[in-house]
Amino acid sequence: MKMVPVLHYDAFSVQPNKGNPAGVVLHADTLTEEEMLAIARKVGFNETTFILKSEKADIRLRYYTPGHEMNLCGHATMASMYALRTKGLLPEKETVWIETNVGVLPIEFLHEQDRLTMKMKQDHPQFIPFEGDVDQLAASINLKREDLDLSMPIVYGSTGIWTLLVPVKGLSGFNRMVPNNALFPDILTENPKASLHPFCMETMDDSSFMHARHFSSPYSGTVEDPVTGTASGVMGAYYLTYLNTELPSAQFIVEQGQEMGKDGRVHVQVNRNQDKMDVYISGTAVFVREFDVHIDG
Repeated sequence: MKMVPVLHYDAFSVQPNKGNPAGVVLHADTLTEEEMLAIARKVGFNETTFILKSEKADIRLRYYTPGHEMNLCGHATMASMYALRTKGLLPEKETVWIETNVGVLPIEFLHEQDRLTMKMKQDHPQFIPFEGDVDQLAASINLKREDLDLSMPIVYGSTGIWTLLVPVKGLSGFNRMVPNNALFPDILTENPKASLHPFCMETMDDSSFMHARHFSSPYSGTVEDPVTGTASGVMGAYYLTYLNTELPSAQFIVEQGQEMGKDGRVHVQVNRNQDKMDVYISGTAVFVREFDVHIDG
């Protein structure tokens, strides 16, 4: 048996056991892909990050759900960067570069209100129209068509990971949501491995601009993600693409996780850059505990 130490951090929160949990495995260069997946499965969080050396950047990050590898993950990046910087394992500079499966991305370190905050650039946004059955889509999360706000488009969006953005009329529908994740692939015919990201413009906190939940693809081995960085970033691009097409930039807070008792916040910034958009998310993290995982090896 091989014993692997795992660090548990909660991202997008300053309180332990709030926000979104991520496992962080340092010095993972000797682990195989099969071992990484086995560790992520035993950890059981929506994502576990494995930190490796990089020839292209300051560090390389690989992200695994209990079911498969992910190309990019916002909350796990925040957790990993917080761990590396607070442990003195990163160069002492304002911006570091991380190698991911979507390319090399910058992470900026900020000190705001005596908290270490990370600002992460995501991939350029992409959108694909949803052309599936709206009634089946609503039913898959225990809602009805009339609960959805069809004045806004339902689209797949990606800044590194594909998710279906589902506009909902208001907060009243969010406590009634119960996902049947196994139904998603047959409904999401254009992108069967995408997750679902219902959102609305009504919020619990006056400082927030959008409220959301995030239901996982059944292939990931999880049901719901408490606070989702990549989907929050793509919601910023959605806002400039579909809801406020003349605005040169947008900056706002997305709240998520309240229905799960997690209460997370993601800061989103999107800037138009000629025919593209630059998408950033920022947040902090907090250490929770260290534990060991045993795998065959």
